Amino acid sequence: QVQLVESGGGLVQAGGSLRLSCAASGRTFSSFTMYWFRQAPGKEREFVAVITWNSGNRNYADSVKGRFTISRDNAKNTVYLQMNSLKPEDTAVYYCAANGVYWGQGTQVTVSS
Repeated sequence: QVQLVESGGGLVQAGGSLRLSCAASGRTFSSFTMYWFRQAPGKEREFVAVITWNSGNRNYADSVKGRFTISRDNAKNTVYLQMNSLKPEDTAVYYCAANGVYWGQGTQVTVSS
């Protein structure tokens, strides 16, 4: 069993930055592919970013490319999402997921215009 806890969300003005963290329990974190997803009000959950176990491969949704960066620290069992140049359309609940199987509870990000 893996437990994931997101943090770092909040209210920010357009153009600002936030850094989300996702702390994982368990000894197998370093073997997981880690994802960030988001869900805006009234919309389906959508993929944001993914990073493989050794950070060798990272991919992003087109909507966040060049603005968001996913990273991980396996020694700290934590994955991060650095979000820059935030836009109001980035407003959503952000979730991390391990191997697409284990999910956190989400953290709210609100970007004001």
